[in-house]
Amino acid sequence: MKHKMSILFYAKSAKVAKNGLLPIYLRITINGARIELSTSRFVEKTKWNAEACKMKGSSEEARLINTHLDTLRTKVYETENWMINNNQEINSQFKELITSKTLKYFFIIFEMGIVLFGDIKILKFSILNNI
Repeated sequence: MKHKMSILFYAKSAKVAKNGLLPIYLRITINGARIELSTSRFVEKTKWNAEACKMKGSSEEARLINTHLDTLRTKVYETENWMINNNQEINSQFKELITSKTLKYFFIIFEMGIVLFGDIKILKFSILNNI
């Protein structure tokens, strides 16, 4: 099934933290439907490049934040690819998976270098479909 998906990182000026930093959000758009998630990262307004959707500069802080954003982007695309390879429709089910604790736990496990295959992933999708 065809779908259109885009990913955008942006500094949300409507939610300025007490220290004056802007939270960085991830927006995933699938066929016009938006999902917005916090990346748990913050940036000064002057250090954010809205066109490139990343932090300006080559400082250690910029490298760490930009690497984190790249990792999140990769995880979203990996989830999309997994769903395509397993004949899962990418629509509201994708939104539920992206915002679920199950996916957050999957990301944590993925970051630890543990790769889950087969029945575990299928079970995860079956559980989400029956909720």
